[in-house]
Amino acid sequence: MTTRHSLRFLGGCFAATLVFGGLAFADKLPADNTGKNDPNRSHEGKKPTADQSKNDKSDIDITAQIRRSVMADKDLSMSAHNVKIIVASGVVTLKGPVKSVAEKNIIEKKAVEVAGPKNVTNQIEIAP
Repeated sequence: MTTRHSLRFLGGCFAATLVFGGLAFADKLPADNTGKNDPNRSHEGKKPTADQSKNDKSDIDITAQIRRSVMADKDLSMSAHNVKIIVASGVVTLKGPVKSVAEKNIIEKKAVEVAGPKNVTNQIEIAP
């Protein structure tokens, strides 16, 4: 048997071990809770994520205004341009990494100008 055939044989054995070995542990996995994860229930007490942005016209407008303002600022880094802007019921949450405290503050200021100071939560992090 050549080295090439030996490697193929060993690769096949490894793949079979992964498949059949994984089946042995399948009964020990927690039950699927997909039915419990109702996307329409309240997200109170949980950190907002981008998929929680609503499709209300006013929320979409707020998001667009903030995004345009951030993108228009050519002094901001690519990371700052890619910050997540999550708007739900007029409340803005900013998330993601930026290069500096100055960028974090600039983006927050842009969001406050659009949504108001009581409607902005800044969860932006400074990248190392």
